[in-house]
Amino acid sequence: MKRRFLIVASLCFCMAGFAQKNEIKAAEKAMKAGDAASAKSALEAVSGSISGADVKLQAQYYFVSGKAYADLAKKGDGSAFQKAADAFQKVLKIEEESGKKKYSAETQQHMSALSADLVNSAVEDNGNKKFKEAAEKLYTSYKISPKDTSYLYYAASSAVNGGHYEEALKYYNELQEIGYDGSGVVYKATNVETGQEEEMDKTQRDLMVKSGTYKDPKDEKTPSKKAEIVKNTALIYTQLGQDDKALEAYKVARANDPKDVNLILNEANLYYKMGDKDRFKELMAEAAAVAPDNPDLHYNIGVINMEQGNLEEARASYKKALEINPGYTNAQLNLSTTYVNEGNGLIDEMNSLGNSKKDIARYDELKEKKDQLFKEGANILEDALKTNPDNQGILTQLKNIYGAMGDNENFMRIKKILGE
Repeated sequence: MKRRFLIVASLCFCMAGFAQKNEIKAAEKAMKAGDAASAKSALEAVSGSISGADVKLQAQYYFVSGKAYADLAKKGDGSAFQKAADAFQKVLKIEEESGKKKYSAETQQHMSALSADLVNSAVEDNGNKKFKEAAEKLYTSYKISPKDTSYLYYAASSAVNGGHYEEALKYYNELQEIGYDGSGVVYKATNVETGQEEEMDKTQRDLMVKSGTYKDPKDEKTPSKKAEIVKNTALIYTQLGQDDKALEAYKVARANDPKDVNLILNEANLYYKMGDKDRFKELMAEAAAVAPDNPDLHYNIGVINMEQGNLEEARASYKKALEINPGYTNAQLNLSTTYVNEGNGLIDEMNSLGNSKKDIARYDELKEKKDQLFKEGANILEDALKTNPDNQGILTQLKNIYGAMGDNENFMRIKKILGE
């Protein structure tokens, strides 16, 4: 009885192998006819039993599967790219382990073509703002061809463009793990016929120049992308609310490029978000030292000083911003506000005074000082109007100052300009 069972089992195994071979042959025939969908159906019929087949048949199965899915992907089935890649990689793994490399060379060729198709499809997806799909295709292309590390970099960029930050973070961390640099050389030459400068590989460029169809060869170095990758990693951690990891990333990034103003500003903004305004101020001052002609830096230093009540320091920063950019409206408005705020700070003391001779003298002293501060604030905005006479923000703030001063003549003049 046991012997009969073994004979039956053997017959079943032979029949399964026979069925597998028939379906694979049917798939190959369908592929020759350009019918990848029918090839896929034939292969799916034996997919559940292929793991028990001999390695030669398994390699053949996955080779045909890879070709079928690659063809379907090329015809518009985006989900087939990954299946094709998986199938081709299984061919290589099976034949590497078995030592029988019947399909490996041809599989490598198909994988190169698949990688090119993935990249072309990703470019199209990016153009259509399908950033998640583009990122996934570029990442698959990188996995097919790990030496092409730029695909991983562009996968991260696509994910960032689409706001898919967790995916982008995964790609950026992988770029750092493999030590991606991204620097290189771009080879260019000018087309004699069109006058347009074009990029090409070095061998082709040199041949074209030698033939006389191109001229003015240039070798342009592209900078390292390491600092950019770390900076983007930090920004993503910030976006995801992981501030401690963001600060650690900025520390690494700034160690690589301590004079990058954008890195300093991003770190400063993170400290501001975390409520550490003193550290924010220190970093803004550092940024201003690195880029002393940037009016926005001085303006932002002024803002934080004004928030902290350091009015003299705020004024110095706003004035510095205006030296660099005399038409900086927000700096003009905030500079004026520092004087108005100081004047308003005197009102509580004025209201607390009594009717004694000493209190009346003190009241008059404070009122004169308040009016002078308000006047200083008004003068700044009057000067601003000379170059920007229709600015509604300036006019409205100036009207309010004159109203607070009780200067009805100037109050009505500004109201008229505002059309009120």
